[in-house]
Amino acid sequence: MNQKSSLLFMVMVMFVAGLAFGQDQPAETPKYGWQKSMVGGLNLTQTSFDNWKQGGENSYAWQVNLNFNFTNDQAKTNWANSGKLTYGSTKTGDQQMRKSVDEIKLESVFTYKLGVLINPFVAVTGETQFAPGYNYGATPKTQVSAFMDPGYIRESAGIGIKPNETIKTRLGVSLKQTVTSDFPQPYADDPKTVKIEKFKNEVGAESVTDLNWKLAQNTLLTSKLELFSTLKALNTTDVNWDNILTTKISKYFNVNFNFKLFYDRDISKMRQIKQAFALGIVYTFL
Repeated sequence: MNQKSSLLFMVMVMFVAGLAFGQDQPAETPKYGWQKSMVGGLNLTQTSFDNWKQGGENSYAWQVNLNFNFTNDQAKTNWANSGKLTYGSTKTGDQQMRKSVDEIKLESVFTYKLGVLINPFVAVTGETQFAPGYNYGATPKTQVSAFMDPGYIRESAGIGIKPNETIKTRLGVSLKQTVTSDFPQPYADDPKTVKIEKFKNEVGAESVTDLNWKLAQNTLLTSKLELFSTLKALNTTDVNWDNILTTKISKYFNVNFNFKLFYDRDISKMRQIKQAFALGIVYTFL
């Protein structure tokens, strides 16, 4: 499946799912005021060998994550603030501890309700990482990123559609800033110029679709598809598709699978994929 077909497939899946849920679910009585949720998790894995003739290396890994959502819903407005914080590392054999996952993502969306299905919004999104990132394929390892190096900020305004509590989508004009310091390449620097640019501002269009699908009483699929395009060509559209399938097996334990597809032609001409499967402890703070 080529890049164009993949993009069209993802958009079609999200919208078809939304239409299906919109037809099946009855309207619910709105609850006005602040609605708060905060869920944290800790995942641990450990493998140890002693005189194991079939071979293997000792290893252990850990990952912590925190997801929160603070939403103030009123009769005419809705202000939704959400965040995703994730960090983890792993150690295999005699290797030093290496970072495995690292993400900071914050989003704030203010919507004015016109009393119809389609409503105007303004939004701002920020994304970066906690700690330095390294290329372990080089000897010695070389640092390739750091906190806010790069950092991404997007501002957008347009119209949003929320047919039900399962899916919502928005489309609008957008500004995207890429901020760097010590690692401008390949994130912000323009290779066509002699000067090294550490800041890049792009103007374009943005589409964001959120899906929260309760597959079973203890299983939830959350999916977020973000598209940003400068409208120069289809294959220059930035894609960030983050999916988490979570199954709760008891009050404090769950199993989750994360699949993330990322494409930014300025960074790499190939799509990037991250997959993670974990069994861990979960705690609901709010």
